[in-house]
Amino acid sequence: MKHKEYIRGLITGAIGAAAVLSGAYLGAVKLSGGVLSDSDHVRKLKYLEALIDQEYLGEKDEDSLAEGLYTGLLYGLGDVYSCYYTAEEYQQENSATEGSYVGIGVTMQENPEGGVKIVECYEGGPGDLAGLKENDVISAIDGTDITELGTSQVVEMIKNAEGREVLLTVHRQDVTDALEISVKVQDVELPSVFEEMLDDKTGYIRISQFTGVTPGQYEEAFANLEEQGMQRLVIDLRNNPGGLLTSVCDVLNNILPEGLIVYTEDKYGNRQEEYSDGENPLDMPLAVLVNEGSASAAEIFAGAVQDYEIGTIVGTATYGKGVVQAVHQLQDGSAVKLTVSNYYTPKGNSIDKVGIQPDVEVKLDTELLNKEEISHEEDNQLQEALKAVGER
Repeated sequence: MKHKEYIRGLITGAIGAAAVLSGAYLGAVKLSGGVLSDSDHVRKLKYLEALIDQEYLGEKDEDSLAEGLYTGLLYGLGDVYSCYYTAEEYQQENSATEGSYVGIGVTMQENPEGGVKIVECYEGGPGDLAGLKENDVISAIDGTDITELGTSQVVEMIKNAEGREVLLTVHRQDVTDALEISVKVQDVELPSVFEEMLDDKTGYIRISQFTGVTPGQYEEAFANLEEQGMQRLVIDLRNNPGGLLTSVCDVLNNILPEGLIVYTEDKYGNRQEEYSDGENPLDMPLAVLVNEGSASAAEIFAGAVQDYEIGTIVGTATYGKGVVQAVHQLQDGSAVKLTVSNYYTPKGNSIDKVGIQPDVEVKLDTELLNKEEISHEEDNQLQEALKAVGER
């Protein structure tokens, strides 16, 4: 288990209820007064801009100033889950949420000495299969020098090569000469589900985040474990920050009996319900591992399992995020994410700022808290979950 694996933090674990595409800025939104209709606020903004022109030492970028205004408007809500995305930020966020993107299957960051450094290489991805490794530095693509480009520009170059191979000039530690590595650019599915057999009867599935591709990955993982003789199951949601509402409901549809999975209510009292069809109820002992890093969609999962009493929740109290966000994409590619509703477990419980209380409470041993890698044998929370499935 990787400790401290928060997957871009709890804030990005906000449940995405839907992506609403607004064809124009007005869209279906009715404009009625507000901050920008107040002449005093407008005059103040104009004064601040004039002050910048008159006294600011550096160069101003008007596009950046405008983006700052939009960001500030959403920041003023005081809601950590509501925010504004530039077009570039939204593209990156959307790829992470959907769990797939066009690329070479690596995570990159700017290298201080120029180019980009590979900080993660996804197992089985095109980069991994081509021979790329973590800490490799890319300095050129198809012979074009990229040492002065930012990471987003490099990503765009690679994305524009979809369907063909790119030739990367790669510098590797302890290798004197630069390497030339050809990598295919294609749709890459980010792994969010990891499975293994812990013994000849016990399957283990860790779900790192609920993305658009998670349900398919879960079904494949479950089938693999069944083929290996699984008779009991541990699902690990520790440090899972959440993700898509549709994704967690699709996974739970393969576990729950027929009935309500979760329901949401907006500011007007409108209620939306998600149901399991009950065609594939889990028929084996189940334990679900959670901790304070389990949030949002992960809490919907744990709450439903607990309410239906089909498994044992093991670990510590979860984060306590019981609200849902919707994303509105604007005409210029930017987007706004807004908190739009509360969600409730099948029995009508709100977990916002409270969390899910485990059936078996057990804290991770203190000597393990600062370890990056924890073996299954020393993982005392996992060992408690194994006891739970053995006793059912």
